[in-house]
Amino acid sequence: MTVTLAATMPTMPTMQYVDHGAGGDAACMTLATRERPAPGPSEVLIEVAYAGVNRPDVLQRSGSYPPPPGACPHLGLEVSGRIAAVGDGVSRWKVGDAVCALVPGGGYAQYCVTDSRHCLPVPRGLTLLQAAALPETYFTVWTNVFERGRLAAGETVLIHGGSSGIGLTAIQLASAAGATVFVTVGNEAKAKACLEAGAHHAIHYRDEDFADAVARLTEGRGVDMILDMVGGDYIERNLKSLALEGRLVQIAFLEGSRVTLDAMPIMLKRLTFTGSTLRARSAEQKAAIAQALEAKVWPMLERGEALPIIHRVLPVAEAADAHRLMESSAHIGKIMLNIGDQ
Repeated sequence: MTVTLAATMPTMPTMQYVDHGAGGDAACMTLATRERPAPGPSEVLIEVAYAGVNRPDVLQRSGSYPPPPGACPHLGLEVSGRIAAVGDGVSRWKVGDAVCALVPGGGYAQYCVTDSRHCLPVPRGLTLLQAAALPETYFTVWTNVFERGRLAAGETVLIHGGSSGIGLTAIQLASAAGATVFVTVGNEAKAKACLEAGAHHAIHYRDEDFADAVARLTEGRGVDMILDMVGGDYIERNLKSLALEGRLVQIAFLEGSRVTLDAMPIMLKRLTFTGSTLRARSAEQKAAIAQALEAKVWPMLERGEALPIIHRVLPVAEAADAHRLMESSAHIGKIMLNIGDQ
C-alpha cells in the first residue's frame, strides 16, 4: 500500500499587536496575533521595544482620523527598537542596529515595517524608552514650528497645550532657538512643568482669556507665531493675538475645524494661517525632516538638551488605559507603551 503524505505549508512567523477592530472607545483595543510583516525594497523591519502614544492614535481608534490610502491600518506612529531585517536597497542599517523611527502605522506591535529613511539612530546617551518618544513629536514640532512657522531667534511664540508631548518639545526647541515662549495651561502643575522646560510665561486659560493675556504681556504687540492644536473658538483669538506678519500654524482641531470668524486681521496684519498633518506627507518629505532633525536636533539631545519628558510607561496589554489617560489630558509629557523591553 502506498501512503501519500500531504504537503505541509511552511509556518509563517507571527506576532502580537494591538487590534482596535471596527473602532470605538478605548475598550475596543485588544491584544491579537497576526502574521509578522516583511520589509519591502528600501524598508526595514524593527523589533519594537517601545511605542509612543499620540493624539492621532486616539483619533484613529475612535474613527475620526482614518489612515491615508496605502498606510498600515493598525495603531502606532513612532517606535524604538532594533533592526530585525532589511529590504533590498537598504545600505545604512544592518540587523541589530538600535533605531527610533517614524512609522506609517502598526507601531503597537512586536514588529513593524517602515521606510529606512524614516529611521534615526538612538542619540548617544539616550535609552530606547527616551528614543521612542522622539519621532512623531519632534518631526511634528520641527516641520511646523521651524519650517512652516519660520520661528527665528528674537521672536515670540505662543504654544497651546504646553504640557502635552508636542507642547513640551516645542517649548524646549523654541527656547533653545532663542525665542521667547508663551504657553497656555490648565493648572499650576502644568504651568510649573512648562516653565521648567523653558517657557517664559504660562497663561492659565481657565482664569484669563489668553488673547487678553498676550496683549498685556506683549504691551499690545502680539506674538510672532502661534502653534495651535485646539481650533474652535481659539482660531479667532489666535488671529487677534498675532503681531504684524505673524504666523498661525494649525496642527489639530480638538475643538472643531468649522468656525465662524472675523478674518479681517489676516489682511490688516498681513498674517499667514497655515498648518499640516504629518502622516499624509510623502515619504520623501518625511525623509527630509529626518535629515534635518539628525543635523540640527540630534546634537542637542546628545548634549542632554531638549530631552523628551515622559509622563508614564504602561505595558502594551494596557494600551486602553494609555488612551484613557491621553483623553483625560491629565498627563504632562509623553505616554509610552512597553512592547518588548521586558
